[in-house]
Amino acid sequence: MTEHLRIGSRGSKLAVIQAEYVRDQLVSLNPGVEFEMVTVTTTGDQNTTVSLEKLGGEGVFVKELEEALLKKQIDIAVHSLKDMLTTIPENLRLAAVPQRVDPRDVIISPAEKLAELPAGAKIGTGSQRRAVQIRALRSDIEICGLRGNIDTRIRKAFSDELDGIVMAAAALIRLGMEDRISEYLSTEDFIPAVGQGALGIEIRANDARTYEIVAPLDHQPSCQCVTAERSFLRALGGGCRAPIAALGIVEDEKLSLNGIVSDPQGNTILHASIEGSASEPERVGRELAAKMIDMGAESLVEKGQ
Repeated sequence: MTEHLRIGSRGSKLAVIQAEYVRDQLVSLNPGVEFEMVTVTTTGDQNTTVSLEKLGGEGVFVKELEEALLKKQIDIAVHSLKDMLTTIPENLRLAAVPQRVDPRDVIISPAEKLAELPAGAKIGTGSQRRAVQIRALRSDIEICGLRGNIDTRIRKAFSDELDGIVMAAAALIRLGMEDRISEYLSTEDFIPAVGQGALGIEIRANDARTYEIVAPLDHQPSCQCVTAERSFLRALGGGCRAPIAALGIVEDEKLSLNGIVSDPQGNTILHASIEGSASEPERVGRELAAKMIDMGAESLVEKGQ
């Protein structure tokens, strides 16, 4: 009998493309297994006009997929890793992280670059992390809330409503829309969300056969980087709404981790970095969190709760 596994994803265009990418990789490695695509509607997809903070912030794009896994309605869930909580539900596991796509944020704007926007220009984003970093670079810019699918957001960037928007480069790359990018924001002064650009493949913890099938998709350097980032976020209180960002880079078995913590208004932004062994990403993340707690990060995190 042919093995049959169900791959679950959100129904957005990007989510489906991501899940199909994973399916195609799995099909090439497992010709004897049949893979079925299953669409699951999440809380975040049902409420496209309400801010993510009002919806509860973290987890609004993954909860229903995780419930479907636990109920055995699907066998594999494909997430944008930045949407996943740092604490995974009991009986589930993050089984693989495929090779990460460009983690940077980008500007989409007729003005081309952030520095070229006029004073008072309106930039759209639904992310506090992005908002505080934009204000740090351009305090004369007005930040406007932004939700909706990617096509809708891009249209707003070229409308009378906004002068530009900030998005993840990875989303546009996966959609074949790189030509819409006006400017890539340097990670030296604009740190992306934890896990941005990476996918997370989640399965049931006791499903040894499915783990055997998906484990070859894991890309070790990408996994090490996001593990350090997620460890950093978890140690600071991962479910909080304070603007927290981190980016790990692996080179020559060394893992460098760069992070920021801010109060929600961006009045105080702490920035620190650390280097450690790529074989101990959890430890690197915890050590950067401890370093930033010594700098006063806890009081900023509390303001975001």
